[in-house]
Amino acid sequence: MLSLAGVTVRFGDRKAPRTALDAVDLEVAEHEIVCVLGPSGSGKSTLLRVVAGLQELSGGRVLLDGADQAGVPVHRRGVGLMFQDHQLFPQRDVGGNVAFGLRMRGVSRDEQARRVEELLDLVGLPGAGRRAVSALSGGEQQRVALARALAPRPRLLMLDEPLGQLDRSLRERLVAELRGLFGRLGTTVLAVTHDQGEAFALADRVVVMRDGRVAQSGTPLEVWQRPASAFVARFLGFENVVPATVAGSVADTPWGRVPVPAGSSQGAVTLLVRPGGVRVSAGSGEPGALRCVVAARTFRGSRVGVSLRAGEALLEAECEVGGAPREGEVVGVTFAEDEVVVLPPSR
Repeated sequence: MLSLAGVTVRFGDRKAPRTALDAVDLEVAEHEIVCVLGPSGSGKSTLLRVVAGLQELSGGRVLLDGADQAGVPVHRRGVGLMFQDHQLFPQRDVGGNVAFGLRMRGVSRDEQARRVEELLDLVGLPGAGRRAVSALSGGEQQRVALARALAPRPRLLMLDEPLGQLDRSLRERLVAELRGLFGRLGTTVLAVTHDQGEAFALADRVVVMRDGRVAQSGTPLEVWQRPASAFVARFLGFENVVPATVAGSVADTPWGRVPVPAGSSQGAVTLLVRPGGVRVSAGSGEPGALRCVVAARTFRGSRVGVSLRAGEALLEAECEVGGAPREGEVVGVTFAEDEVVVLPPSR
């Protein structure tokens, strides 16, 4: 459906250009939902603007269904774009907003009315066509914006931080609804977000960007279980990421010796230990356990995050609510090999 080949975007003058996208290659298959993740300034929104035709290329090509989009204006690309702030027309009611793209394409009034009714039912707002946009909640406005983007039946729907202005509970509910909706419609989706939880819940494939380049691409499970670099691991929220040296089945780390999976790369590496792989026991623990002091505790619903200090080194663990040690308590720590990931050395 969509293919980006060597896509490059630079801003500024020739003497001091800033590269927003640096030779990006990306493909999105028909009916696939791809979410692009990355911190602010990583190039993810610029990528959407390039595909939509809103941003000129400095190099590379954008192809839709195999056709090069060079010189093709925005309104002829057949893509839908939904922004974070929804950009609804305040002077039009809900039905007028949803029908806007259809009206621009010369669709008859009867067909507009049928399509608007169909889409409002689809997004959970049946009979809302005559309501004023100003009377809608944030979640309802998001649904109207989605219906408007879907109305012309775009071959590719692009979402730019679509749930960013909503509270977390509403975002979590709507993202599940969106995935189900796109699955029923067979919609091809390219979305950008900085929220990894949102991306992992919505996407078939996640693309993590850094400084205008693709840092990793894979299914949500692949990216979560096997981050490609220390940057990706830290961006996903993992804190136990340290330089290490692997020899055989053990790594020397700031926390002491940590077991690594069989077949791990040898020599200088970066080591990730997921919090669930940090096993905490009362007192000094079993012989050979790492002696730590509990520096802080953070309640996280069903679990408690525990910050541990081993000399100058810090370590994050997760414990059951009832069994979490108290601040200042001395504990023993061992490491679960299956929760250890060996990454390339940090650059």
